[in-house]
Amino acid sequence: MSNVVAEAGLNQIPVGYKQTEIGVIPEDWDLVSLENMAIPNGLVRGPFGGAIKKEHFTKTGYKVYEQRNAIYETVEIGNYYIDQKKFDELKRFSISHNDFIVSCSGTIGRIYQIPKRHPKGVINQALLKITLNHNIDSKYFYHYFKWNVFQERIIDGTQGGAMKNLVGMAEFKQSLIPLPSVQEEQTAIANALSDVDALITELEKLIAKKQSIKTATMQQLLTGRTRLPQFALREDGSKKGTKQSELGEIPEDWEIISISHDTTLKARIGWQALTTKEYQTTGDIYLVTGTDFDSGVVKWERCFYVSEWRYKQDQNIQLRNDDVLITKDGTIGKVGFVATLNRPATLNSGVFVIRPKYNNLIPRFLFYVLTSIIFDDFINRITAGSTITHLYQKDFVNFAFSAPDTDEQTAIATILSDMEEEIQALDQRLSKTRQIKRGMMQELLTGKTRLV
Repeated sequence: MSNVVAEAGLNQIPVGYKQTEIGVIPEDWDLVSLENMAIPNGLVRGPFGGAIKKEHFTKTGYKVYEQRNAIYETVEIGNYYIDQKKFDELKRFSISHNDFIVSCSGTIGRIYQIPKRHPKGVINQALLKITLNHNIDSKYFYHYFKWNVFQERIIDGTQGGAMKNLVGMAEFKQSLIPLPSVQEEQTAIANALSDVDALITELEKLIAKKQSIKTATMQQLLTGRTRLPQFALREDGSKKGTKQSELGEIPEDWEIISISHDTTLKARIGWQALTTKEYQTTGDIYLVTGTDFDSGVVKWERCFYVSEWRYKQDQNIQLRNDDVLITKDGTIGKVGFVATLNRPATLNSGVFVIRPKYNNLIPRFLFYVLTSIIFDDFINRITAGSTITHLYQKDFVNFAFSAPDTDEQTAIATILSDMEEEIQALDQRLSKTRQIKRGMMQELLTGKTRLV
């Protein structure tokens, strides 16, 4: 791999490179329009809406490909079909293996390459198809088309009012792509980017698998269906059983915990409500809102700030480490945990803070209960058949759950925290890999770094 020679002076083009209307590229690369990358008549917009009407649809026959097929990159979506006669009439809009389909209305610019095994059919009016020349590496084209730099060039937000459209077909056909003249270089670039894509896909699958395992583990441990070995036996060595409770069958040595009896529940009261004018972009005291925590973690860097007198106005909502937070407006029931508070913080009116009242409940265990299906089921029950967008205190205090002694709570919370940390580490790795890919695209798709 060789890197481009550093520029000798301001605005000077490096040796072996040339200035083009889309930027500096290698001298041995060509600028090719989309129209010329396609075979003759190989760039086709779908038929006008009137060409395929509801009355043309059949239960079986030739598939009508929709925008969703491009957006979700699959041939499996969609249940619209046309008969042989209509297919023959629309044959110029039919798709074949290796054709690209592109969404061109609403969610636009999404691209998908038709696989070898696909239902025979035609595109509808919200798609266009591109059939490439044989001398162009389709993977190189795919990566370049998806690159955000190219996407910004082909999308025109001024057309169609609030609904974005691709730039007019004439302009779109003339969109330029820099193309290595040697197909081996196109392939090398495509393979490098595809390798990173494969790594990203594997990481996404691994994270989904770990998350699924964590969810199942939470359901087992937080209900006592599965007991940790050190807590599963009585003193005489026999296995612990269950008992009936107001919540149904629970482990014999677990007790019922309720929000009303075993915790304190506080929020900013109505007359203390803040206006957005009081949200400060700098300061010494954080203001935590419902949008400031994701996946249970408070994102302090997102928080606004408030004045000292607003902070001192209500001691009940002055945050402490190990506080459990839950949203009560908008997206209700979103949970956060205050793990590392490095400066004073208070709440806006959309968030409850929950604190254990006695020594029978540890905050981290409570946090996991509130992020589990146990609490999801409770929210679903109190909102069933309604459009409620507020978690009322009078409803929330009725939430109850079973819990072991604090030693077992601590052990369960530790296991779940370890699983969570592993997932967070994988998330960080995924984020870094995506960042690396963005850098690679900038280098490889402009020819700044050469692979051949």
